[in-house]
Order: sequence, then C-alpha cells, then structure tokens
Amino acid sequence: MSVDLNDFRFWFIVFLVVNALVALFVFVIGLMLKKVNRRLLVIRCLIILMAPGVAPTMFLLSWMFHTIFFKKEVDLSDVVFSKEKSKELFRIDEERERNFVPLEEAIAVADNSELRELVMGVAQGDYSNSLASIYLALNCEDTETAHYAASVLQDALNDYRLIVQKEFKRLRETAPNPDAEIGPTDEEREQRVQEMDDLLDYINKVLEQKIFEPIEQVSFTGIMDSVMELFYSENPQKVSSEHFENVCLRLIDIKDFDNCKKWCDRALVSYPNTLSTYTTRIKMYFNSGERDKFFAAMEELKQSSLIIDKETLELIRTFL
Repeated sequence: MSVDLNDFRFWFIVFLVVNALVALFVFVIGLMLKKVNRRLLVIRCLIILMAPGVAPTMFLLSWMFHTIFFKKEVDLSDVVFSKEKSKELFRIDEERERNFVPLEEAIAVADNSELRELVMGVAQGDYSNSLASIYLALNCEDTETAHYAASVLQDALNDYRLIVQKEFKRLRETAPNPDAEIGPTDEEREQRVQEMDDLLDYINKVLEQKIFEPIEQVSFTGIMDSVMELFYSENPQKVSSEHFENVCLRLIDIKDFDNCKKWCDRALVSYPNTLSTYTTRIKMYFNSGERDKFFAAMEELKQSSLIIDKETLELIRTFL
C-alpha cells in the first residue's frame, strides 16, 4: 500500500492550522475572564503551539477531571443578606492547622506538582509578606514553578519600586512651607501623618525580607531614612517606637551605622522607657563591633526597670 505524500502534507498543515486556532481561542477566552494570570495564559498558549494535539488534549482532560471531581457548590450558610452585622464563632480545625507548615519548609520537601500548587496558592492571596519565600522557589528544579515565581516576584517588585518612588516624591513636593502665612489644617496634618506612616510600613514590609540586590536594598533604605526625616521634622510626637526600631534595623542591615545612631539617639529621647530603644542600640553596637558601647548598653538595660521578654533574652544569649 502506497502513501500519497501530498495528502499527508495537506492534512498535517490542516492539523497545525486547527491547533493554532485552538491556541488563539484559548487566548481570547482567557482575556475575557476577569481573574486570569495573563503571563500564565501566554505560557499555556505557547505550549499548545509547541506541542500540537498533545497539549490541548492534556489541558482539556485536566480541566474535565478538575470540574468533575473537585468542583464544589458555593456554601452560602455564612452569608447574611441583611444590613445587620452578625458574628459566628467556630471551633478551630486542629487537624487542618497541624497540616500548615512554613512555605520555606514546604519548598524543601514538596514534590514538583505540590510545590507548583503551593506557590500558585500563595501568589493568589496577599503575598506581600511572602516574597522571601517566593524568592526561594526560584531555585527549585521544576522550571514551570521557577518561572511562575520569577514572574510573580518581578511584578511585585516593579509595583513596589513605582509606588515607593511616586509616594516619596509626592510627600517631598507637598511638604508644608514653614514660612507660609497660612499653614495646613489639622485635618491635612493628620492625613499627611497617616500617609507617611503607611509609606514607612510599606517600605519596611519588603525591605525586611531582604530580597533586593545590595544596591537596591541600600537605595530603598535611604528612601526610608528620608521619609522618617520628613516625619520626624514635621510631627516628632507622632513617630512611634516601632518606626524608630524598623528604620534602625534596616540601617543595620546595610551597615549604615551613622544614620542608625542618629535614630537610636532620637528614640532614646522620645521613648526612654521602651524595650526596643535598648535592643536596637545593642544590635547596632554589636554589628558595628563597638565592644565597650555594646556592654554599656547591656548594663543600661539591666539597670532599667524594663521587663525583659523571652525574645530579648534569646537575643542577649546569641550576642554573648
């Protein structure tokens, strides 16, 4: 039996065209959905193009399998269709809680499929506090998970850079003029205090995870120091002990001990009876290698009336 080569080529071309149309159809339908990861959509369409026939079949079977076996009806038992607020108390699901582990540990032990679902699950929620964990997934063996983690991380850091620089520029440009005849109202002052407070927390939330390259870590820590300077110069009584502690710790991270000492001294004036005022100085002197000042700060803490918590005791044992 002979095979007509022309017919084979014709049907092969038809097969490729149909496969391309399927990829286009998937892409268009994906764009019409509200909640869709466009990068993941593009990757899937490229896979369909590179593996004609096989990829669409696998995607279709996986979707059917998920729809048949895992789709659940929406539980509306806790929804109250009224203007009255209600509060229901539930017992903790101890079995479920025991199954939770830190993402770092899960990355170390999970297989590729579980790790992929884990990273995607984290990325679908508020992952601003989990960027360091997502960063660890960049080195996993599964290339799809690594690419997805890199995409999530890149998008998050790009948004972070844009927001921090934009808000910092706006705060500097809208700083009140002390020589102006009419100063800002109390409401405007409160709003500005809240904006600076929010920006400091936002900057610190990512910097403390230490996922930037050293040059960017230094740059954004400098912005944090400048925002603190604006805050302290305008409303020193509104600067909390937590703000002092955060900026000191970030400056210690980049070994900027001169600016760190400035904030440690200011914290001592504003919050002389706060534990963090002493612990940040102890950390600063330890990391800067100032042995005499380190033990002097330790002695000051010992002589104070402050109650040393368990965390501080562990810190002292570590340093000693």
